[in-house]
Amino acid sequence: MTYDESAHRIPATLTEEQAERMLARMNEVIRAGEEMRKLRAEMIKVFAGFGWTQERIAQLTDMSQPAVSKQMAKHRTDGPGPPVDVSLDQRDIPWLEGRLWGLGQEISETLDETARCTRCVNALTRGRKRFTPQTVDELRRLVEEDLRLHRRELHAGHRAAYDEISRGLDQPAKATGAATASASLRRSLAHRIQRDQLSG
Repeated sequence: MTYDESAHRIPATLTEEQAERMLARMNEVIRAGEEMRKLRAEMIKVFAGFGWTQERIAQLTDMSQPAVSKQMAKHRTDGPGPPVDVSLDQRDIPWLEGRLWGLGQEISETLDETARCTRCVNALTRGRKRFTPQTVDELRRLVEEDLRLHRRELHAGHRAAYDEISRGLDQPAKATGAATASASLRRSLAHRIQRDQLSG
């Protein structure tokens, strides 16, 4: 057999390494999809707790009204939980992580995605990275670097938010009964509220 024939032969099977690489990304997408479905179900419960109608929730979530009704029926046996606190100044770890994530995304968009934190923020947003002490430390370091390198392009609110978040992460408050929502939901709420506070 010539070199040319050998180089162009189609392998009879995949190696385990090839299969692992192929499936890794699929598994990430599937896992992120499952997590998003759980998060959306929890958000529906929160919206219902705010007194919003099923029709309004269906519009906001881009779901049918019967699908929203089915989700709400699943949670009826839980009974009404305490209302979710949406004030920005909360000190539990998931809330602070969500604020840091929102701050990083605002910095990234302000700097036209040339920020050092952009890749980390995008990976967290798309579910390719998870919130762990290591990824949070990485995001903190990158956000701090962006704040130092782009002092003129970023307004004082970015630095003030980072200082407050950083102090909270260094000395987190003990968990209280008020923080009854899942870590994922609290991160998502804090992320949105932090972004709105900075852009508003």
